[in-house]
Amino acid sequence: MQKLIAINNGVARLPEWRLASPVSFELLEGENIAIVGPNGGGKTMFVDMLTGSHPLLGDNPTYDFGPGSKPLVSDNIKYIQFTDSYGENDSTYYLQQRWNQQEIDESTPTARQILDSAMQQAGADAQRARSWQAHLYDMFDIEHTLDKHIILLSSGELRKIQIIKALLAMPRVLIIDNPFIGLDATARGQLDGLLGELCHDGELQLILVLAKYNEIPPYITHVVNVAGMEVKAKVERSVFASSCNLSVVRLPRTVEQALLQHPYRASEHSADEVVRMKDVSIRYGSRTILDGLDWLVRNGEHWAVTGKNGSGKSTLLSLVCADNPQSYACDISLFGNRRGSGESIWDIKRHIGYVSPEMHRAYKKNLPTINIVASGMKESVGLYSKPTEAELDNCRWWMWVFGLQGCEDRPFLKLSSGQQRLALLARAFVKDPELLVLDEPLHGLDDGNRQRVKDIIETFCRRKNKTLIMVTHYMEELPPCIDHTLTLERKV
Repeated sequence: MQKLIAINNGVARLPEWRLASPVSFELLEGENIAIVGPNGGGKTMFVDMLTGSHPLLGDNPTYDFGPGSKPLVSDNIKYIQFTDSYGENDSTYYLQQRWNQQEIDESTPTARQILDSAMQQAGADAQRARSWQAHLYDMFDIEHTLDKHIILLSSGELRKIQIIKALLAMPRVLIIDNPFIGLDATARGQLDGLLGELCHDGELQLILVLAKYNEIPPYITHVVNVAGMEVKAKVERSVFASSCNLSVVRLPRTVEQALLQHPYRASEHSADEVVRMKDVSIRYGSRTILDGLDWLVRNGEHWAVTGKNGSGKSTLLSLVCADNPQSYACDISLFGNRRGSGESIWDIKRHIGYVSPEMHRAYKKNLPTINIVASGMKESVGLYSKPTEAELDNCRWWMWVFGLQGCEDRPFLKLSSGQQRLALLARAFVKDPELLVLDEPLHGLDDGNRQRVKDIIETFCRRKNKTLIMVTHYMEELPPCIDHTLTLERKV
């Protein structure tokens, strides 16, 4: 049987990228693989070995993509990484850029330009390619986003563009890291159906890197478990399902009690109203994102914000977190103070703990992880003043809460994507904020860490004067404390 990818006792040449034992793996014709395992277990290292991103000691991987005519491995294997959910790895990107459209370089491409270029580079039959393009655009309902600059898309819209871009190239093997994150329920169903069709028709073979065991779809034939920096043997999906332990450990009682007894940080803000918006409208050119929104969030309330991709959820949060310059033209009050009445952005941010896909994208600083957590006390991307020993002790405590003990001195960019998300969550909590603003906080977390963070949010919100605004596309991710819901509709 044809071996599309084969590694025989592979060991990464760079010591810092080595797994615990040599890797042997074969992707055979007709197989579709799920790579599963905990955050920090080595999944990304394994995929980098499969794609040839890290040279091996001895023999490199061997590839056989016949009878196709594409000669390069990069033409036959397309890999959508976790960070691609947030766009290209552009070192010029900064957190508030999406909301400052006047600062976007005119050369920044639109979604349409990105996808047209991808199709031209594929070199496929023109008529077939156009038909395939139209099918993908219709399935993912992206016509309304095609003329947007790529920098302005929501994380879910970006995820769709990245997936379509890869599919337009018509690869032999498609590798997707956490394929369903950032997508609303409709889009997840569309993608799942499309991938199933492609596997059934033999158009491509899939390798899905999954943090959640219950997301292994039925068209997956085999599973590879990667844990403890070791790649286990490939097994059939049914065999893995019968031996898989899906029980999830709840937050340890010691951590729960420590959270509940954590000294309350007194605030000068005593206003009952944390957020008030009156007839708020946000427009970019001819596009309306929010239209006449009235919203009141009181102290101690816990809100879920829902809506399809592109409905304005992240835009709404940018107004709450004082990142959107259009807020000055709107009737918005935060913590009882009208925006534009003299308070600075930093006066507002001192009372807010925030994490989002955009924030994850913006953090390209390879600082020690404890410095990333400590930056939450100063609201900086990076760390521009040396924290005191007491502040560092506080950071270590929150890293312990999120299960990151031992990672204090590790460079942030050497962490797995899931560990990075945990560090950014610790950063959001580190100043014990009155208002938590969490945009898709559980992205990329394995089942155990997903439950841990959900329990942390729930426990934190049991404390006095703690207000929560949380965005997610998975209703099961919402903690039990949620008592209010705001659903946004996408404007055409």
